[in-house]
Amino acid sequence: MKLFQCQSCGNILYFENRSCQRCGHRLAYLPETGLLSALEPAGGEDWTPLAAPDRPSRFCANAVHDACNWLVPPGSDDAFCLACRHNGTIPDVSNPQHLARWREMEFAKHRLIYSLLRWNLPLQTRAEDPEHGLIFHFLADPPENQGPKVMTGHDNGVITIALVEADDAEREKRRREMGEPYRTLLGHFRHEVGHHYWDLLVRDAGRLDACRAVFGDDSQDYDAALKRHYEQGTPADWQENFVSAYATTHPWEDFAETWAHYLHIVDTLEMASAFGMQVHPLLDAGGELAARIDFDPYAAEGIEQIMAAWLPFVFALNSVNRAMGQGDLYPFVLAPPVIGKLGFIHGLVHGTI
Repeated sequence: MKLFQCQSCGNILYFENRSCQRCGHRLAYLPETGLLSALEPAGGEDWTPLAAPDRPSRFCANAVHDACNWLVPPGSDDAFCLACRHNGTIPDVSNPQHLARWREMEFAKHRLIYSLLRWNLPLQTRAEDPEHGLIFHFLADPPENQGPKVMTGHDNGVITIALVEADDAEREKRRREMGEPYRTLLGHFRHEVGHHYWDLLVRDAGRLDACRAVFGDDSQDYDAALKRHYEQGTPADWQENFVSAYATTHPWEDFAETWAHYLHIVDTLEMASAFGMQVHPLLDAGGELAARIDFDPYAAEGIEQIMAAWLPFVFALNSVNRAMGQGDLYPFVLAPPVIGKLGFIHGLVHGTI
């Protein structure tokens, strides 16, 4: 993720900012240009972005719920922006708790869509492609004893996210119960959309053999593999070949987990680059822990460039977290086979495989 700047006063802005705290200008993100812009009223519902005065437009319909700060592309008749047009079901916004949780989900979803747009990946809606279009359902659990709880998951472009995952306490409870080192809303979105892009970029693009050579035979029975995982647990040496314990379940989950981590790494490095960060420990005489993040990770030539920056950077961040009495920011080990899998994902998003 990038940092942004107010075109009116020069104040530094974050992706989710709705208004500039220095000059008071209303702000909006222009997805087709990748800019967060200060706005001036243009009459009616239209606003003129100071970053692109020739592109007046209006806010996404979800802005009235403070769930979106994106503009609809100029000239579009759609009520929703490029991110919110993928929504299928949203919670009852008359319920304050549901509304608050949905907003948190939208923050995460918009960060996901930001990345997908940066790579120009296929992003068709369900209306555009009724069979494979991407659609999100944000569902609240039914009242107690009135039905099963909502399960987060993916099914042929349909991604369901349980609304309760936006409850920090409940999400932490589930993380502990499942023995996970990491569980976030953004992580859910990145993982589930990985299944969607396996369909599009692997299965439907003739890359099954290439993918199986890296991740294994996905034709094995998924339900049986899932049952075995929860009954028998993970192999003792799983970190030598997998990015997470859950990735050991089935090649589909290995792919989705690796996809999610690739997005974590690239987007985090972009923010580090925006801050001009570099790592050069005084005790590192050989330079193994040194890195200068002075490139665009979204346009990196290969996984080697990304890893050369990521490994020293995340070692530093984990060390800082420990100094604050916190767990590691990135509590994962990237063994050489895992880096190879990340390289496969890199090739997919860049179209080089």
